[in-house]
Amino acid sequence: MKIAIAGATGFVGSRLVERLHGEGMEVLVLTRNTTYAQKVFPPTAFPNVETVIYTPNTPGSWQSAISSCDGVVNLAGEPIGEGRWTAERKQEILNSRKFVTQNIVDAIVNANPKPSVLVNASAIGYYGTSETATYDETNSPGHDFLAQVCQTWEAEASKVTDPGVRLVILRFGIVLGMGGALGKMITPFKLFAGGPLGSGRQWFSWIHLDDVVNLILQALTTPQMQGVYNATAPHPVRMTQLSQTMGKVMHRPSWLPVPAFALEALLGDGAMVVLEGQQVLPKRTLESGFEYKYPNLEPALAEILK
Repeated sequence: MKIAIAGATGFVGSRLVERLHGEGMEVLVLTRNTTYAQKVFPPTAFPNVETVIYTPNTPGSWQSAISSCDGVVNLAGEPIGEGRWTAERKQEILNSRKFVTQNIVDAIVNANPKPSVLVNASAIGYYGTSETATYDETNSPGHDFLAQVCQTWEAEASKVTDPGVRLVILRFGIVLGMGGALGKMITPFKLFAGGPLGSGRQWFSWIHLDDVVNLILQALTTPQMQGVYNATAPHPVRMTQLSQTMGKVMHRPSWLPVPAFALEALLGDGAMVVLEGQQVLPKRTLESGFEYKYPNLEPALAEILK
């Protein structure tokens, strides 16, 4: 089986490439920087990994290379939790998802033969935020900026189904691993200054990196999977519980809160990613038969921070 991946050198993508390579699959890395990609996946260590230059809005060898693949995974997109959400930054966040997905779908539609499946990332930001509501895959979208981004993102991906390509959309929660959002939270705890962000009452819908990768692999190889699935653990927690559990695992205090105004001053609108949240349950994911390696927070953090 040969899988093309956009966003392969990112936090989730790099672990996915390692897993697919370990399973004996061939991987085609779509990248704007082949030199960097080959440093991440050196040919001597990853002989089954091929890199090809991805050129946005420009036809190239990457499009024809997709026709040799059995499936495509699209993880590309500008990080949403870094820097202030200026008008320009918001446009970058939207465009990076809309146009990359559009280009990949066009390449799949025009491929001969076509890949049989597209696994496309989205996010639980689709649902909007709430301290009281519970969401699963059947809920309608929210109305804030991230909800609009996710709707646009998914709408572009859905066009791949017109020629009969199977589509799986995974709405990611906060992915926990050594890096990503958790990496930024670890430092205050190491300095004995850890604690909840904002009120601490906001929901934190999370998933371990290994479970994300396993879910992507299941989506690629299970013809019955189609449509939207929440990539979240079955037991979301409130921010206070996250902080207390981090403190317990790291043997550090967890009582010093980070006030909302401090995050807002640093991140602007982007602070809502951590100051607001949503309780998202993986109803269809569980119904698909997916078995979580880390369904509960404490064992997940213990594995990551060991």
